[in-house]
Amino acid sequence: MFEEDFLVRSLGSIAHSADVALTELVANAWDAGASEVRITIPPDHNLDLIVEDDGCGMTPEQFRKRWMTLGYDRTKHQGRKADFPPERQDWRRMAFGRNGVGRHGLLCFADHYEVETSRDGEARRFVVATSSGDEPFVLRSENPSRRKHHGTKLKAKLERNLASPDRIREVLAARFLHDPKFTVFVNERSVPLTELPGLVEQKPIKVSDKIGLEVTFIDSTEVARTIRHQGVAFWIGGRLVGEPSWTWGKRFFIDGRTHFAKRYTVVVKTDALFDEVLPDWSDFKKSDLMDSVFEAVEKYVRGMFQKVSTERIQETKEAVFRENIEQLQALSPRARYEVAEFVEELSKEQPTMQHETISVAVQAMINLEQSHSGNSLLEKLAKLSEEDIEGLDRLLGEWTVHDALTVLDEIDRRIAAIEAIRKLSSESKTDELHTLHPLVTQARWLFGPDFDSAEYASNVSLQNAVKKVFGERLETDAFINSRKRPDLVILKDASLSAVAVDGFDDKGMLTAMKHVLIIELKKGASEIGRREMHQATDYVQDLLKCGLLDGPPFVDVFVVGHTVDDKVERFQKLGDKPEIGRVQATTYGQLIRTGEARLFKLRENLQARYEEVKGTDLLSRVLQEPRRKPLLDHNNQPAHAVVAKKAAA
Repeated sequence: MFEEDFLVRSLGSIAHSADVALTELVANAWDAGASEVRITIPPDHNLDLIVEDDGCGMTPEQFRKRWMTLGYDRTKHQGRKADFPPERQDWRRMAFGRNGVGRHGLLCFADHYEVETSRDGEARRFVVATSSGDEPFVLRSENPSRRKHHGTKLKAKLERNLASPDRIREVLAARFLHDPKFTVFVNERSVPLTELPGLVEQKPIKVSDKIGLEVTFIDSTEVARTIRHQGVAFWIGGRLVGEPSWTWGKRFFIDGRTHFAKRYTVVVKTDALFDEVLPDWSDFKKSDLMDSVFEAVEKYVRGMFQKVSTERIQETKEAVFRENIEQLQALSPRARYEVAEFVEELSKEQPTMQHETISVAVQAMINLEQSHSGNSLLEKLAKLSEEDIEGLDRLLGEWTVHDALTVLDEIDRRIAAIEAIRKLSSESKTDELHTLHPLVTQARWLFGPDFDSAEYASNVSLQNAVKKVFGERLETDAFINSRKRPDLVILKDASLSAVAVDGFDDKGMLTAMKHVLIIELKKGASEIGRREMHQATDYVQDLLKCGLLDGPPFVDVFVVGHTVDDKVERFQKLGDKPEIGRVQATTYGQLIRTGEARLFKLRENLQARYEEVKGTDLLSRVLQEPRRKPLLDHNNQPAHAVVAKKAAA
C-alpha cells in the first residue's frame, strides 16, 4: 500500500526545487534525441507550465512501459546511448537517464500533469496523477492527440514552486552548454554562450597558419552548483565531438578530481578540423596536427587555472588576514610568518575553498602556534583524506576530545589485549608469567560481562586463604610485587590470579565476600586434563572451608591452557542446592574469539593498526596506566588549578 504523497517524497529535491525538476525534464528530452526544448513558465499560479521537445517521442505501448513503471531502468532496457528520431540517426549522445524518477519532475509544480507524445505516426494524450492505495501514481485518462510531429509535450497547472524564467534559463544553459546542437528556450529565449553569467574569458588561439581556435572559459558555479559535464568540449562546425573531458588523446590537461576541474568548463570552437574527426564523431583521429591542437589547449587551460588561482588566492588571503588581525598581531614575527605561509599553501592546494573556511583554519593555526604539539598536529591534518576530514568534523561535532580519547583508549587497550594474547601465546619463548598472565588477568572482561567491573579486587583475607590452600604449590616469591599486583600468585606449574567482590551480609550489618574469581594460567604448551580440572574443584572446596574467608562466597574458576583434552568436561558445576561454584576449562584461542565477538569484530576491521606492532609493545600498551579525567570544580576548571589559586591567595 502507498501513501498519496509517496511518489513526491521519493523524488527528493526534484519535488521541491524548480531548477532541479526542470533540469531532469530537459535531460529526458536530451535522452530522446531532441535538438531543442521549449519551456514556458507562467507569470503566476494556476496557469500552464509547459515543457516541449522535438525528440523521438513514445508510442502508447512505450509510454505505458517506460513512463508508468516505478523505477524504470533506462540503461537496462534502452542502453546507455540516447534515442534519436529518424532524421538524426547519425547523431551520438550518452544518455543521462538511469533510475526513472526525473520524468515526474512536473510533480514539483502540481499533483497531476499531462503528457502529449507522438512517435511513428501515433499520438496520445495521457493524464498522470499521484495516488494512494495499491499504486503510487495512476493514469487518469488516455485520449488520441492531433500532434503531427514526433516529440513530447508536458503540461501542468502550476500550483506551487513558481520560478524565475531568467534564473531557470541561465541554469539550464550552463548545465547543457557542452553540446551546440542542443538548445533550451525558456519563454522563447535562450542564453548564448557569450552571455552566460559564468563567462570568464573568450580568446582566440592560433595553432598554425591554417588552424585557429576560439576558446571559452566558463565558471559554472556562477549559475549552477554543478553542470552535467566538466572538461574541455570540442565544437567542430557547431557539433560536439565525443564527450567533454579533461583528458584528450595523450594530453592530460588537469586532474579531473580536483575542485577546479569540477567548477570550470572550457569550450573549444573551430571549423577547421572536420578531417580530423572520426566518422562516428566519438573522438579525433591520431595525428601530429591534433597533438599540436591538444598542446595549445593544454597550455591555455593550465595558464587560466594559474591566473584564476592567483587572483582568488590574493583575495582570500586579504579577507582572512582582515578577519584575524588582532590575534595575528599578538603572535611573534616567526609565528605570523608561519601563519601567512600556511594560508598561502592552503589557498594554492584548495583554490576554491571559501575564505570563511580558511579563516576557521587560521584561527586553529593561531591556537596551535601556542601549543607544543601544534606542528605535529598540522602534519597529521595535512595528510588526511577528504573522507577523514569529514569524519573528524563529525567526531568533533558530537564528542569532546577528552570523551573521544577516553572511549578510544579503552577500545584500543581491549583490542591490543586480544592481539597481544594472539601473538604471544603462539611464541614458544614467551615468558607466560610476566606476559600472558598480566594480559589475561587485566582483561577480566574476556571471561564474561559479570567480571567487567572495577569492584573485583584483591584483599588480605583472600590472599591469606590462597597462601593456605595453595601452600604446597607456591614458589618462593609467590606474591611478586605484592603492592602493585597483590592478586598475582606464582605456582610451581602455573600462575594464578585471585580477586573478590565484597558486599554486606544478608543482615546488612557486616561486609562479607560475595564472589571470588580465580584464573589459573598453565605454563608452556600445556594441555588441560582431568587432573587439572579435579585439582581446580578441590581448590574451591578447600577455599570455602579454610576458615579465612568472610561469608560463603560463590567461586568462579577458569583454567586456561593451550589445549583441552577431548575427554575433559569443560564446564563443571560445584554443589547442588545451593550451587557454590563453577570450574571452566578454556584455551587462548577461545579467549581471542570471545574478545573479538565482545568487541563487535573491531579487531578484524582495524587489523592494519596492529599488524606491524610487536606483542611485547602491545603488552606495554595494555598494562600502562589508563588516562583519567581530571577533577573539575563547579566552573569546569581543573581542581588542581583552583587549589593553586587558593594557595597563592
